[in-house]
Amino acid sequence: MRTNRIYEDLFPLIKRAKLVFAFVEILFIFLILGFWKIQILDHEKYWEKSEANRMREIALPSQRGLILDRNGQILADSRGSFKVSLVRENCRDFAISCKRVARLLKIDEAILKERIKKYESFPLFKPIVVKENLSLDEVATIEARKLEFPELILQTEPKRFYSFGTSAAHVIGYIQELSQEDIKNGEYEQKRLGDLVGKTGIEKEYEALLAGRDGKMVEIVDSLGRSKGEITRREPKMGQNLVLSLDFNLQKKAEELLEGKEGTIVALDPRTGEMLALASYPTFDPNKFINRFTSEEWLSLVNSPEFPLENRAIRGLYAPGSIFKLTMALGALDKGLITDRTTFFCGGTIQIYGQAFSCMATGGHGPMNLYNGIRNSCNIYFYQIGKLMDIDEIFRYGEMLGFGTKTGIDLGGEKEGLVPNSLWKRKVKNEPWMPGETISVSIGQGPLLVTPIQVAAHTALIANRGHKVVLHLLKSQPEKKGKRETSSQISESPAVNISPSTFEEIIRGMWEGVNRDGTGRAAKIEGYDVCGKTGSTQIMSKEKIELLKQRGEVVKTHSWFTGFAPKDNPEIVVTVLVEYGGMGGATAAPLARQLFDLYRENNDRQKPSQQY
Repeated sequence: MRTNRIYEDLFPLIKRAKLVFAFVEILFIFLILGFWKIQILDHEKYWEKSEANRMREIALPSQRGLILDRNGQILADSRGSFKVSLVRENCRDFAISCKRVARLLKIDEAILKERIKKYESFPLFKPIVVKENLSLDEVATIEARKLEFPELILQTEPKRFYSFGTSAAHVIGYIQELSQEDIKNGEYEQKRLGDLVGKTGIEKEYEALLAGRDGKMVEIVDSLGRSKGEITRREPKMGQNLVLSLDFNLQKKAEELLEGKEGTIVALDPRTGEMLALASYPTFDPNKFINRFTSEEWLSLVNSPEFPLENRAIRGLYAPGSIFKLTMALGALDKGLITDRTTFFCGGTIQIYGQAFSCMATGGHGPMNLYNGIRNSCNIYFYQIGKLMDIDEIFRYGEMLGFGTKTGIDLGGEKEGLVPNSLWKRKVKNEPWMPGETISVSIGQGPLLVTPIQVAAHTALIANRGHKVVLHLLKSQPEKKGKRETSSQISESPAVNISPSTFEEIIRGMWEGVNRDGTGRAAKIEGYDVCGKTGSTQIMSKEKIELLKQRGEVVKTHSWFTGFAPKDNPEIVVTVLVEYGGMGGATAAPLARQLFDLYRENNDRQKPSQQY
């Protein structure tokens, strides 16, 4: 009998088994690749994480170098202080920790969270500073409850302190916390998010010298984050001390003179280019920037209608008014268009190109030569010079004598100003330059814009009979490659291509303007031979001025004075600008006189008594 054997079809089973085996193989491959990535590619990353469970790296901030005035007065110091940081890795519950820490430190919980959120990209084991400048009572409280708050770490750090608050704030500048944007811009390559760095003034200009080098400490910690001993330590290196050319007594006096006003005072040594005082008002207290404050506090300062953060000396753009008459006279004398004896008659008004132009003296000054024109600041005398000179020639002399370009002072943010010419108007307004516009420029009006620091540099050039000096604030300079060399001798400075005798004629006019009952007579000091020039700049249209006068409202101009002393071998230049101060002779000149007087008084006191 035949037996029929029935064979089961195993093909589907084998197919499924192969798929399972393939899946398992792929799973093992991924597993092996994962282990390879963790142990080989990401070895350092996970090694650091594992080490962080038992080791903690703490940055030891370096102490910033001191900033001193020329006489050794400390303007920016560093003092010891306590801060408390939070380690997120040690938080059992982050939300609960925030509530408890906020109550302990007596700070708003929302501000605490905002602070931590800024550093969410940090590894969890990195400490985040949550409060600074702790009092001794706060330190004692945190230390006593450290077992309850393993997420908190007490640290000491040197803290910047500006000894005289608002004094010289625009020169010294301030330090502020480094932002994510600063790091992205690549401006601070060796810095980390949260570091305090120089943001303005000398603090920023010489950040690399002042900052020093941070140290580092590595310690063993237990599971609660408590220190169990130090492993390694690299001590921080203190930054270099910097001595500025500022004279604190002059600086303080300049700031007192400006109090309650808006403006700036600049004083410098024309022999060296050293800045003796640079005051801008309204001002601010740089100590406020040391602590990490909220965005609302920052915006209230930035958006203040008084613009306290703006350094008017290097960033304020103003029409120079009659100050520019010195440039016009130098250009006309150098080109031979006039001599010191050339006379123009001032009758109070004059018609030029079919338009009426007036002088500040309603009845006129009568016949005016160069010296009388400068002494009385006669507009009509300089209108006549404006007729003789082309705008492009005025531009050439303006640029030669320091306007329209930066002075190069060692402060960031300096503006260039503007000396117009025919090409500028064609480029900006697509219109030709009109001759009548030159008449306005000839007395320092029109589109002409300068900074007070440029006016001071221009005055120093005249005092030096044509020799330029580089303006600078740093007096003692560490030997660092790539840093500027400070100018120390007039004879070594480059000279403009104008005869020294031409400058002597201008200086005589400036001397008469102060000492022979001219517009600058309020700056006169018996026996000191002050030379100067006043200026008052129109800041609105003639139509607006007439309208305000009809309403009985007082129309005020910006008030200028710039000068030097003594006439021969000058030692100091003083430039004063008071916004809306009225006539230069009435407001700016008396302020300059007080600064000249203080400088002479200090110098006389420092001179050794003669032996007989």
